[in-house]
Amino acid sequence: MPKQVVPASQRSPHIVVIGAGFGGIAVARALPKDANVTVVDQHNYQTFLPLLYQVASSGLAADQIAYPVRAALRGTSANFRLGTAQRVDAVNQVVKLADGTDLHYDHLILAAGSVTNDYGVSGVSEFAFGMKSLKEALTIRATFLRRFEELASAIDDGREVVPLSVVVIGGGPTGVEMAGALAELAAGPLAKDRKDAASMISVELIELGDRILSTFAPELSDRAAKDLGSLGVRIHLNTPVESVSERAIGVAGAPSIPANLTIWAAGVRGVDLGSVSGAVAANGRLVVDETLRIGGAENIWVIGDLSGAIGPGGRPLPMVAPVAIQQGRHVARQITALERGKAIEPFVYKDKGSMATIGRHKAIVETKHLHFGGFVAWFAWLGLHLVQLMGGRNRVGTLADWSWNYLTFDRGNRHIIDVE
Repeated sequence: MPKQVVPASQRSPHIVVIGAGFGGIAVARALPKDANVTVVDQHNYQTFLPLLYQVASSGLAADQIAYPVRAALRGTSANFRLGTAQRVDAVNQVVKLADGTDLHYDHLILAAGSVTNDYGVSGVSEFAFGMKSLKEALTIRATFLRRFEELASAIDDGREVVPLSVVVIGGGPTGVEMAGALAELAAGPLAKDRKDAASMISVELIELGDRILSTFAPELSDRAAKDLGSLGVRIHLNTPVESVSERAIGVAGAPSIPANLTIWAAGVRGVDLGSVSGAVAANGRLVVDETLRIGGAENIWVIGDLSGAIGPGGRPLPMVAPVAIQQGRHVARQITALERGKAIEPFVYKDKGSMATIGRHKAIVETKHLHFGGFVAWFAWLGLHLVQLMGGRNRVGTLADWSWNYLTFDRGNRHIIDVE
């Protein structure tokens, strides 16, 4: 079957956006209403990744954190195309899609996001679950709940009972939030369902460094560690993981840690788009100049997790939603300026702060001038994430579930749904 060729518009420059995550949607929305824009993504929905762990821990339903891309693009001139980018030919200004399509562009914005980074640790891909997609979150939830049911059945039948040891690797926000949520699920709803089985569930958190949440102020890290401890989570600091197997975590210079459910939250890397002419990769991210363009390519921009943009202090900017959104809006302004014959400007990230939640009434918030935790921080976390969700239905559904969970100390999304 011959390849389909999609030509650039004769009326205006064709702007192609690869990825419909936070950055991709932000740039498409910020471009002029008459711009000729095509957004390409392998899914027809955007996943609200900050709440992915709540799907994995039965706090929310999967469709509450997914929003149709076409709905997100309403009111813009952007067209959506379901597909997967495999290679970029910068010389001919073409994106090669997996279905054989050649998608021509005048400006290309790479916003494909990130995937789990195993750092070469053996056994991660075979025996650990990542935290980068709805499929992974649903698989974690199904596996956790199935193991709980197996515990209950073994007790009922008088068979040998093997405790469920859950180990979360990575002490950043994703790992901390995941560990806290699973510990609360076991101690609350599952204990109400079957206390003897729930009592045989343990949650442990492994961190390579000397404290969890290392990007936060030390006093906030300490507070988070105490909050996790109060939930029964055991924390292993200064613990380099060497291998992951079906039933244990291999640790350098120490005995292995028992684990029959391992969740890998130790880091991510940029999506591999194959050959991108002129691009240089560093730690899985593409090197860009101060305007977010690939060196030597005046019309290829990289934003979000895939972008290796450098921030103050010479370190790459964090792979978080606020960075991607600000970069998307910046690139939209620069392309508009170029098309109008104006000069472009360097990207400057405005850090408005960070937050993480540990559990009920337990969260931390850090801004330039404020460091605080507890109920106020937890409430601020809830409000911010509720506002940032896309779609009125998703906000209403999330608020309803959170309210129900809070008032009843229960989680209604305890469904075992297997994803092929």
